[in-house]
Amino acid sequence: MRRALCAVLAAAGLILPLGAAGGVDVKVNESAKRVDITIDGKPFTSYIWPSTLKKPVLYPIRTAKGALVTRGFPLDPRPGERVDHPHHVGLWLNHGNVNGLDFWNNSDAIPAEQAPKMGTIFHRRIVEAKSGADKGTLTVETAWMAPGDKQLLKETTTFTFRGGADSRTIDRVTTLTALDEKVVFKDSKEAFFGMRVTRALEQPADKAEVFTDASGKATAVPVLDNTGVTGKYVSSEGKEGDAVWSTRGKWTMLGGSIDGEAVTLAILDHPSNPGYPTHWHARGYGLFAANPLGDKELNEKTSFDYTLQPGQAVTFRYRVLVLSAAPSRDRIERESAAFARESPAATR
Repeated sequence: MRRALCAVLAAAGLILPLGAAGGVDVKVNESAKRVDITIDGKPFTSYIWPSTLKKPVLYPIRTAKGALVTRGFPLDPRPGERVDHPHHVGLWLNHGNVNGLDFWNNSDAIPAEQAPKMGTIFHRRIVEAKSGADKGTLTVETAWMAPGDKQLLKETTTFTFRGGADSRTIDRVTTLTALDEKVVFKDSKEAFFGMRVTRALEQPADKAEVFTDASGKATAVPVLDNTGVTGKYVSSEGKEGDAVWSTRGKWTMLGGSIDGEAVTLAILDHPSNPGYPTHWHARGYGLFAANPLGDKELNEKTSFDYTLQPGQAVTFRYRVLVLSAAPSRDRIERESAAFARESPAATR
């Protein structure tokens, strides 16, 4: 009804038409391998699948006021930011051990001898792209591929984009379907739905660290100048800072400021997801991820190896909030409760 009203008002010259300065515009550019999303005429994010990446991602992501909340490296490096973990690009979903293949750590930086151990997610097609007054949607199909052109999983994902005066929202609903063989998501800390944030939203660090991926490769993360670095994690269970890592929670928020603008990012888990409430693979250096498939590697006693039999499917639902506002537990709790009340069908 609102969309119809907007169309009538636009025809009368009382408001600008959708895609010009009002509503959510989802614009497909197949030749450039991207779909651009604008809200009220302002750039929000893009779904991209360049050949230099080993998975499609949303990149970059901006607040309602235009501040970039995702790291630039390796696609668009910015002065003063970290250059570790080149596979951390924008907002993505994948896993570090699927039938023994590493989809999480794959990138152009992987040595050639490591390639047989890596999996790649290829964009296959855009199923639907729809603009609207209140929301825009994008449905895509991708393929989780093993070396030798062997497809393990068919992925169908629907993104829903919304925005307000101080907010941007991304819903991701992803269905993974096993094809002609059993698929095992082996318990791994290198998973699952994550983003890499801009330097200003990292947590201030006072020591260098070395992180080792699922393939045993070590990455040094040095201490940089902490000027303007303001981030702090808070989980639904009251954990704060580095203490959030590996713990469970129905949501986690990351608050800070970018060039004086108060910013809060939050990832909300949905009760229908396997492993709910999820673990948090949230690192102070800027990796912010929900991992429902890594029990033992995230400090629990037993492994959680999630298995799909041939032809079987599973669906994951997440909501990402990008707020031009100071952190508020009450606000995120209300958002989480509203998301949890939505039936699985309503989140599609």
